[in-house]
Parts: sequence; structure tokens; C-alpha cells
Amino acid sequence: MAAKLEIGKKVPNFKVPSSNGEDFELSSLKGQKVVLYFYPKDNTPGCTIQSNEFNGLLSQFKKQNAVVLGVSRDSLKSHDKFIDKFKFKFDLLSDEDEVVCKIFDVIKEKNMYGKKVLGIERSAFVIDENQKLVGEFRKVKAEGNAQEVLNFIKKL
Repeated sequence: MAAKLEIGKKVPNFKVPSSNGEDFELSSLKGQKVVLYFYPKDNTPGCTIQSNEFNGLLSQFKKQNAVVLGVSRDSLKSHDKFIDKFKFKFDLLSDEDEVVCKIFDVIKEKNMYGKKVLGIERSAFVIDENQKLVGEFRKVKAEGNAQEVLNFIKKL
């Protein structure tokens, strides 16, 4: 098992399919801040609220030299429908193999209708220009998460 990712530590490079049609590689964004927010499922109420809020604040994130990326275990096909439906202006990463989820330790046991299932715990992470983890927000509420992350970045 890889060492636990901690604040101040370099985030390992990873490569996963992106909704822009190409594979996304973290190292390609060196020199920019990266906001990775993890959400359980495309087109569900909480995930829609969270994604819409990030989309609404996108220009403010850009002013802070920050790229916003959503991550879930959904397929690219599912991501495309989600993006088309809500007109998101940022890419969604498809982590069907849970590569990125494991790096950030966001797969948690949840209780769904009395059954224990493994799913993504809603979270957000801020990576600095040198690809070090500088912020983590775990077990967040969908509503207000984007603003909380933006406020954090403004203080960096």
C-alpha cells in the first residue's frame, strides 16, 4: 500500500481518461493549482449541486490560477451526459479503476438502504503549483463546498 497522502507531500502523478477525450495526467498541470473534487455519482442531486457550484465559480478559480476537475467512478459516456445536461465548463475524470480514488483515500464504506457498500466520500483537494497537497476537505456537504475551496485558495 502506498504511503498515505499528507498535506505538504507531493501528489503522485496519475493518468486517467478525461471527458475532453484525452487521458488526463496530473503532471501536465505543473505550475497551476489543481482542485480535484470527488463525488459519488453523475446526475444525482448532491453531485449536481456540487458540480453546478464549481461551474458557477469557475472564473474565480481561474483568476487564482486554479484548474477545477471533478472525479467519480462513472464512465466517460456518463460524464458526457452530465456535462451536456448542465453545461459544465470543466473536465470530469473517469476513475473506473479507482486509481485516483485510492491515492486520495476517498473510497469509504457507506450504508445504502441498510446495505454496506463501498462508495466515494464527497471530498475536495487542493494541489499547489509544485504538485504538493495543500488542502483537503473530507466528508463535505455538496452545497457550499466550491465556495469553501475557493476561499481557501484565496488565502494561499
